Amino acid sequence: MLHRAIDDYWHVVAGVVEEGEMFAEAPTRELREETGLDAAVIDVRMRQSYRVPDDMRTEYLDGIDEVAIENFAAEVPPGWEPVLNEEHDDHRWLSAADAITIEHWPETREVIAFLAQSGDRAEAQGHTKPRPAQP
Repeated sequence: MLHRAIDDYWHVVAGVVEEGEMFAEAPTRELREETGLDAAVIDVRMRQSYRVPDDMRTEYLDGIDEVAIENFAAEVPPGWEPVLNEEHDDHRWLSAADAITIEHWPETREVIAFLAQSGDRAEAQGHTKPRPAQP
């Protein structure tokens, strides 16, 4: 989990698709920019949307009332530690249950729970348990 320095809340790697960028390129770039990790991302195929909160309207283009979210995960090498950019001032490695407890956004709490359940099912079937991309 990453602590957002200015906004003072815990969240995962997140961001927007930049002009000229393909949707699938954005999560790899955001992961690299926010943590220094250059890794392939996996689309977890859990699409969501949320209404823009009134107190955050200035952060969005005029007329944007709802935001579409695509969710991704990445495998983190053992022993790797993030190099945070200016957006974040702390990080924590947590269990899914603890991450859900401190995650700011309800939509992201749903994704963390989904990934934890998916990993538990995979492990029960003898597969490697995936780790979400959020440090």
